[in-house]
Amino acid sequence: PPPLLLLLVASALRVASGFYLPGLAPVNFCEVESGDCKSAIELFVNRLDSVESVLPYEYAAFDFCQLEKENRPSENLGQVLFGERIEPSPYKFHFKKEEQCKPVCIKNYDLSKEQDKSKLMFLKNGMSLNYQHHWIIDNMPVTWCYDVEDGQKFCNPGFPIGCYVTKDGHPKDACVISSSFNQKDTYYIFNHVDITIHFHSEGNEVGARLVAAKLEPKSFKHTNIDKPDCTGGSMDISNEFKGKLGILYTYSVKYIESHFKWASRWDYILESMPHTNIQWFSIMNSLVIVLFLSGMVAMIMLRTLHKDIARYNQMDSTEEAQEEFGWKLVHGDVFRPPRKGMLLSVFLGSGAQILIMTFVTLFFACLGFLSPANRGALMTCAVVLWVLLGTPAGYVAARFYKSFGGEKWKTNVLLTSFLCPGIVFADFFIMNLILWGEGSSAAIPFGTLVAILSMWFGISVPLTFIGAYFGFKKHVMEHPVRINQIPRQIPEQSFYTKPLPGIVMGGILPFGCIFIQLFFILNSIWSHQMYYMFGFLFLV
Repeated sequence: PPPLLLLLVASALRVASGFYLPGLAPVNFCEVESGDCKSAIELFVNRLDSVESVLPYEYAAFDFCQLEKENRPSENLGQVLFGERIEPSPYKFHFKKEEQCKPVCIKNYDLSKEQDKSKLMFLKNGMSLNYQHHWIIDNMPVTWCYDVEDGQKFCNPGFPIGCYVTKDGHPKDACVISSSFNQKDTYYIFNHVDITIHFHSEGNEVGARLVAAKLEPKSFKHTNIDKPDCTGGSMDISNEFKGKLGILYTYSVKYIESHFKWASRWDYILESMPHTNIQWFSIMNSLVIVLFLSGMVAMIMLRTLHKDIARYNQMDSTEEAQEEFGWKLVHGDVFRPPRKGMLLSVFLGSGAQILIMTFVTLFFACLGFLSPANRGALMTCAVVLWVLLGTPAGYVAARFYKSFGGEKWKTNVLLTSFLCPGIVFADFFIMNLILWGEGSSAAIPFGTLVAILSMWFGISVPLTFIGAYFGFKKHVMEHPVRINQIPRQIPEQSFYTKPLPGIVMGGILPFGCIFIQLFFILNSIWSHQMYYMFGFLFLV
């Protein structure tokens, strides 16, 4: 009856519900602080990096304005591994309270003193290598937006500490933005920032939410230190300067109401990244290569089998029927245990561990759990999954090693636990020592190294032993054909059938499927940009 049908339909309906990830919930701001509505807006600073150098540095490594007492926010494992070093700054704002040319601090240098000279030299070196600030307001990067070709606007999540004009008068990097940067062999430091904070307020909610924070770096030589007005010339530092120098850091802040909602506040940053038409080309490229490869293999198989079947149909005598040819020549040797069965099984186990980790990480990334707003979540997820997936690694390695007839199960489990991870960790540790020696913020602290080793030895290794235990308890995998007792003699091989050319030719086509996505990933890493095309990566 209709009433019963309506009751069933109504019972199937439920009110839509949602949740925020920890640390990603919106924050409301008011002019007067009350309850859950904050008034103070904190600005955090992160490491400084450069596309011209592989060494990032902490904010404190440069002689900028700092707080006397620092209470650093806690960072997760992924942030530490990525080299992020977030700390509070002396830049303090209050919601809707605009400031004009407000001083922060002054840094004085006496170049007759070696300590001041080294500080200024380090600052100059940072300007010549185009080191970039990375500031954060309300878990959003403070962006520097400027016009690029075709009338588009690019929003960079960092801005330079300064720029340099070469000895021949050629302006480098950010010095091209102003014609006033024209003195040869001179550094121009950006000691002033104009910050614009965009907010969105809903009619039925208390306070407003920040949806964007943008700035424009500027350089001013303040003539009146006590009452700066940000109207002087540029703050230039000549290479020939030998006297005393004072750099006053100032800022201005204003607020603009925006129609963009809090949920879409990352859009303006991500939309200024490379457009998705290149990503669609990547998917089409991968699809064409996969179809080409599959079609080529299918044609070879069909042609070979067609010849064999035609030859079977033409045979008349019993002697001809007993003669083996074609694929039958090697059918008894296909499943023969390899000479390096131990090594192969270990690599298969480690490969299964990495494969599952990759797919699960991409799955969570496609769902949005590992978005750029959730800092360090991608690396944390990958490391934790790798540690927890020791069981599949041990299981796969044990099953294959047992099918190869191996008996040294202890060696197999130990190699699965330590060979591939040990090689990666040794490389990681050597690079970390180099970064330590250079004083870079990318160097992993000793406590984090101990934590990683504890996760490896305390969680991953025991789980690998558990997986191997269940793998060795299983019956040996049965092969569809019997293995010949006497190995068939392999004829002399041509050059292109030898291992090295085979590895190269076998890897070219799979690499062709992913090289475009690989370009974007590596470009994001080395250019310190955000990679968020996980859906495209999953499809590829």
